[in-house]
Amino acid sequence: MPVGMSFLDAAAMTMNFVVAYILLFDIAGLQKGKSVLVHSVGGGVGQAVAQLCKTVEDVTLFGAASQSKHDAIKDTVTHLIDRGPDYIQEVRKIAPDGVDIVLDCLGGEDCNRGYTLLKPMGKYVLYGSSNIVTGETKSIFSLAKTWWQVDKVNPLKLYDENKAIGGLHLRHLLFQQNGHDYVRSVVEKVFKLWQEGKIKSVVDSTWALEDVGEAMQKLHDHKNIGKLVLDPSLEPKPKPPPTKGNKESKDKENKEKSVDSKAASIESADGDQEAKDGEADKPQQSEAQ
Repeated sequence: MPVGMSFLDAAAMTMNFVVAYILLFDIAGLQKGKSVLVHSVGGGVGQAVAQLCKTVEDVTLFGAASQSKHDAIKDTVTHLIDRGPDYIQEVRKIAPDGVDIVLDCLGGEDCNRGYTLLKPMGKYVLYGSSNIVTGETKSIFSLAKTWWQVDKVNPLKLYDENKAIGGLHLRHLLFQQNGHDYVRSVVEKVFKLWQEGKIKSVVDSTWALEDVGEAMQKLHDHKNIGKLVLDPSLEPKPKPPPTKGNKESKDKENKEKSVDSKAASIESADGDQEAKDGEADKPQQSEAQ
């Protein structure tokens, strides 16, 4: 870790910028004068892509993001477009011929849409499946439906159209495909860019370990701009006091427990009395014999 870099910056950069660097330079081959479309540009990887694009001369960056994030990130991209069903038309209005690189973290139907935006010699790279793992319903059926919506890759079509498709799954690369040395080399390149002042970490918020559920919910709802970082030194957020409804429910539960306890005491007392009566009858029976 470079001198002067905080653990917070290191945690944010080693994930976001490593992914972004591999996507742009090692897979897509970003060069001077190229155009890039990145989805979820307000997220951690999206903001890293935005910074890395500025390290190459004359790169045009199209960024798709929710309308609620536009004010906060409008200065980080060349063209900011709304993340909606008409984003393809919005890109075409500015770049009728399409773009050179599409970085897709959504998956699903957006795979097909993104591919149609590619220029000849263009590259489409999938590095996530946000459309599959988020939403109100998540099941094997929704996963299968999303998979089915994606057109199957035809190598002859890629050959005929002079286009390329790639993908990146960093966890698999590290832990299943022995990519440790390669990833380490990318980390070193990212740290060098940080030392040169060309990039900086973008941290949305920090969270105590006990609040990881709330942090994950924020990610799930796409409300973050930059990276969410867990900090073991932080104290958990104070929990809100119980609402009136919760208090009444708790009082009712305590009352039911009290009634059950009294009933158990009565049954126990009756049982003890029966036992005493039985003991009292035994001498009488013996005398009678």
